[in-house]
Amino acid sequence: MGAGHGHKLHFHGHSAIHRAPAHLKVLALLGFMIVVVATPRTWYAAFALYLLALVVVIAISRVPLTYLLKRSVVELPFVFFALLLPFVATGPQTEVLGVSVSQHGLEAGIALLVKGTLGVLASLTLAATTEPQDLLAGLERLRLPVQLVQIMAFMVRYLDVVTGEMHRMRIAREARGFDARNPRHWPVLARSAGALFIRSYERGERVHLAMLSRGYTGRMPR
Repeated sequence: MGAGHGHKLHFHGHSAIHRAPAHLKVLALLGFMIVVVATPRTWYAAFALYLLALVVVIAISRVPLTYLLKRSVVELPFVFFALLLPFVATGPQTEVLGVSVSQHGLEAGIALLVKGTLGVLASLTLAATTEPQDLLAGLERLRLPVQLVQIMAFMVRYLDVVTGEMHRMRIAREARGFDARNPRHWPVLARSAGALFIRSYERGERVHLAMLSRGYTGRMPR
């Protein structure tokens, strides 16, 4: 597999954060997340300090903040759930902008939004300042099971392959005049997803057979 390939989340740079050992950055991220999750949800001053520390790290890394914000859209489902919590939770009611909402739900929603945002930004900072192969080598150095590291390595490598296949299938559908505008087109998208799964599964089998024919014994060569 192409271990030398970069990744779309990585931002090329030569800062001190980029040069730091990958296993230390993984431990720092793990420690940061444990502290953030363990902080009581009403300690807003502590969350402000965490955000300040994270902004300082991002500034040292010289990764543009807009680069990280554009990739933080992965948090949108959590944002939606956090906004929904004040309206579905029970307990004492309070008014926000003239709307009656659950006080417990409001506090839980704010905590989820704050902790989720800090976690996403910290994870994206790690991904932006660490090459995938360095990150995998760092996980090995931390004694993560070899098979688990290899599964992650294949996932990183072939995620781009599957995404490219999906892009080609979309172009093929559009070339035939298909344009998903309403639920009547969902069966076509479902069949496309099924075909993509089968193609990916078959590709994985071919890759595995090719690796075995080249002497693969369960550990990737250095």
